[in-house]
Amino acid sequence: MMQTLTKYITDFTNIPSPTGYTEKVMDYLCHRLDQLNYDYQRTPKGGVLVEVKGANHQAARLLTAHLDTLGAMVRAIKPDGRLKIDLVGGFGYPSIEGENCLVHLAGQDKTISGTILMHQTSVHVYKDAKTAERNQDNMEVRLDAKVTNAEETKALGIQVGDFISFDPRTQVTESGFIKSRHLDDKVSAAILLEFLDQLSHSDKKLPHTTYFYWSPFEEVGHGANSSIPNNVVELIAVDMGAMGDDQATDEYSVSICVKDASGPYHYGLRKHLVQLAQDQEIPYQLDIYPYYGSDASAAMSAGAEVRHGLFGAGIESSHSYERTHLDSVKATYDLVTAYIYSSMLVSGGELNEDFY
Repeated sequence: MMQTLTKYITDFTNIPSPTGYTEKVMDYLCHRLDQLNYDYQRTPKGGVLVEVKGANHQAARLLTAHLDTLGAMVRAIKPDGRLKIDLVGGFGYPSIEGENCLVHLAGQDKTISGTILMHQTSVHVYKDAKTAERNQDNMEVRLDAKVTNAEETKALGIQVGDFISFDPRTQVTESGFIKSRHLDDKVSAAILLEFLDQLSHSDKKLPHTTYFYWSPFEEVGHGANSSIPNNVVELIAVDMGAMGDDQATDEYSVSICVKDASGPYHYGLRKHLVQLAQDQEIPYQLDIYPYYGSDASAAMSAGAEVRHGLFGAGIESSHSYERTHLDSVKATYDLVTAYIYSSMLVSGGELNEDFY
């Protein structure tokens, strides 16, 4: 199971998919779903939705992970032929300095490689090379093409609005660490796919109809705020756990979020997740992510009448060159599995009052 799951993670991370440019990664996902004989719906916004019927169809669940990533777009072509960029997603310019990238030419199945650098890179030329602010005015894409002016760059087919993706540099170490850009949230996307892979070889019946939704716009705040079936009672965002000072989250357990910038998550559902982790002896941490929003919180902001939750693998250095460990990936997979096979109803068919 972990071998296939790791392959799904590396396959996902190696397909460029900055928010707004996710068709190819969704094509890959749909190809895998076809191989597993799942029916799916491609939503108008570009997401992919799978329904798995369960014993109870009236009270359904939805688990979502997002396949869009951080990235950039061409803001302008500079007089020297280099590119000014505009960020896609909530990250800082310093986190991409020195990164290799691809410029995806709109309307063409063609890319041009480059590197994101400060304009004042050379310490032998620029007095402020070490101290100049890393911002839109100072950072640019140096193209791997023989261009010296704007007209030569335009002649390559590059134009304002072309997407720019970052080299993921995915590595799986012998010690079990996964290092890559965009583990947020391609780890979770792979976990949901792996669950369906395992389910396709099983005769087990789910207690509740469960929807799996891979969203394409999470990094800009509205990924899974729509296309939620009317019978969904609980919505879980499987997304990264944030690590840093004052955080409990680590790289070796599943992180259950109790609150983020949008406010607290559903208390009853949180208790249920904790109980499942304890009963199944799944290593977990409870945590607050102070500068964070998920697809579950986006759904709540859009008015979804559901109980919402959030958990996922602990990701170190989020929105930069990220890292997690296979222990955390497995713990998250195990909690996904335990949750999907658990019941949200008490005997007699009434909703459990602990969930209110």
